[in-house]
Amino acid sequence: MNNSDERLMKIEMALANCEKTIEELNQVVIEQSKIIDALLKQGLYVASVLSDNDLKPQNEETPPPHY
Repeated sequence: MNNSDERLMKIEMALANCEKTIEELNQVVIEQSKIIDALLKQGLYVASVLSDNDLKPQNEETPPPHY
């Protein structure tokens, strides 16, 4: 093998590694997107439950009977 063949092989190997890394990172992004979507849905649900309960602020709550 001459020098240009070795250089080309190294470039091809580096490109293959980059493609593999990009695919792995893409899978991580896809999984994180799913997690974010689920967390957003949970947050919206919690917000709707809390707003439906009409919670009073702490200073407006009636103290427990033992006070």
